[in-house]
Amino acid sequence: MILSGEEIKDKLGKGIIIEPFKEEQLNPNSYNLKLHNELLVYEDHVLDMKKENKAKRIIISPEGLLLEPNKLYLGRTIEYTKTDEYVPMLEGRSSIGRLGLFIHVTAGFGDVGFSGYWTLEMFCIQPIRIYSEVEICQIYYHKIQGDYNKYISGKYQNNNDIQPSLLFKDFER
Repeated sequence: MILSGEEIKDKLGKGIIIEPFKEEQLNPNSYNLKLHNELLVYEDHVLDMKKENKAKRIIISPEGLLLEPNKLYLGRTIEYTKTDEYVPMLEGRSSIGRLGLFIHVTAGFGDVGFSGYWTLEMFCIQPIRIYSEVEICQIYYHKIQGDYNKYISGKYQNNNDIQPSLLFKDFER
């Protein structure tokens, strides 16, 4: 079952944390999250799963930033979220999708217990100018049924910045 917007608001501080929270970003069954003003782009054309791939930081100026097709941009939300009771899910807003901008490649599914900022894996169909602080995606929450263990992974938990892939750490085990 998906929580309604009013239920999300009611659970703030009691199972759901969204900071900062602004009521005007609340939807009937989700909450809009905004894009931070920094992005990461990988420096190498060929990426390797077994090694740390270097990335450079790009700032989105007030005039915006032109994204190129077929290039991955990693961004993050302005909002910090946390929940120990619900499964958080992330989707792009339909207005963003209608411009051909995808905000996640496959990582729209969160784990119960996740705490941090959401890293966005953004790519576009055609060139598009983006701006920081735009409401770029929406978070919604599912109730979880049955016993569960909260997410405690050291790779992405409690992050405070954009998170490039840390898959290479899996090969170190």
